[in-house]
Amino acid sequence: MKLTQALSRYSIAFFLATPLFLVSAKGQVKVTPEMAEMLPAKIMDAEGSMFSRDVLSGKIVGFYFSANWCPPCRSFSPKLVEFRNKNQKDFEIVYISFDESLAVQLNYMKKSNMKWYTLPYGSIDGNKLAQKYGITGIPTLVIVSPNGKTITRNGRGDVTYNPNGALAKWMQSPAYEE
Repeated sequence: MKLTQALSRYSIAFFLATPLFLVSAKGQVKVTPEMAEMLPAKIMDAEGSMFSRDVLSGKIVGFYFSANWCPPCRSFSPKLVEFRNKNQKDFEIVYISFDESLAVQLNYMKKSNMKWYTLPYGSIDGNKLAQKYGITGIPTLVIVSPNGKTITRNGRGDVTYNPNGALAKWMQSPAYEE
């Protein structure tokens, strides 16, 4: 009887404590203030649905400056899709579009299987990121640590020429901090 009572108390205590832990853990998952300064509170996916920027918390982020009309972009995007899908536990993309409209942007994302996040076409935040990183040509992939520090502006080269070692290289960068 004592064992049954102890297990019963343990089960009740675990049941009661679990929701508090989940709520507490969920409430603590936020991007760093440095990353929050770079992104709006809400970011979009390829379907046009909005998500909190906090979905990027703890991940290396690649700011991908690209467009459907750009042949080198259309060539690099499938490589980036494959790389991101393989590494999505630790890495995520935010697409900054240089397309002609939001409709073209979302269509390009859907047909290219870009199941990552984006800033809406022509957004002030996207323009600020392009200015911050001095984007003069596309495709450009800027890699930042979870705390918003720039790791490299040559993410495209890393993904193209070292797809199996790029993530480890970025995590070993002096700029990498969680």
